Amino acid sequence: MRFLLLLAMVAHGQPHPEFEVATLKQSPPPAGDLIYINLGQVQNGTVTFGNASLSDLLKFAYGIVSDAQLEGPDWIRSKAVRFDIVAKAPAETPREQLMLMVQSLLAERLKVALHREQKTIPHLALTIGKNGPKFKESPGVGGNPSVKGRIEGQHMTIPLLATLLSRFERQTVIDLTALKGIYALKLEWSTDSGDGPSLFTAVQEQLGLKLEARKSPLEVLVVDHVEKIPTEN
Repeated sequence: MRFLLLLAMVAHGQPHPEFEVATLKQSPPPAGDLIYINLGQVQNGTVTFGNASLSDLLKFAYGIVSDAQLEGPDWIRSKAVRFDIVAKAPAETPREQLMLMVQSLLAERLKVALHREQKTIPHLALTIGKNGPKFKESPGVGGNPSVKGRIEGQHMTIPLLATLLSRFERQTVIDLTALKGIYALKLEWSTDSGDGPSLFTAVQEQLGLKLEARKSPLEVLVVDHVEKIPTEN
């Protein structure tokens, strides 16, 4: 509800909230051929990104999970153009408001301008299985170490799970569970070169959720303008 109210404020011409202090600067491209899944870090009102593509930053700021929901210049996903962000707000600031603050930061420092469209995109819908979830809420202690074929964490939300699956599997996974808590989750599935259950089977048997292939309209962000060099902090 808070997020909807914030969006309503923006729709009626009221300015986005802004960080108390924020730096956004270019960073050197990462070395090697590793795949970097940069989701950012949020802790006590501070948002931190290191060596993140503009695509990573936009996904965080606008709550999208997949490249299929983002259109713009090719370089926004490039390993050659990366950014560091350290942005501070009051410790109690909710994540939804931090997202709006990052939107403001990108508009101010990189002159990001975009619009939204509805496009029909093949995707996987993540829903609750017939017998309900097989995991429990967690006090939220500990990190979320994850690699392709294995996701495990004590501080995991279902939208974060959908985002990780989207990045690892290079498919758009949309969370339709309406589960809002923080959970202890463990999921293991077969990768291209490994043994074990398929992702579809693992999600159902290990989590009590369901992945269903669909093709329906989703919101897409279209970047109309952006600059590679940020303005001074």
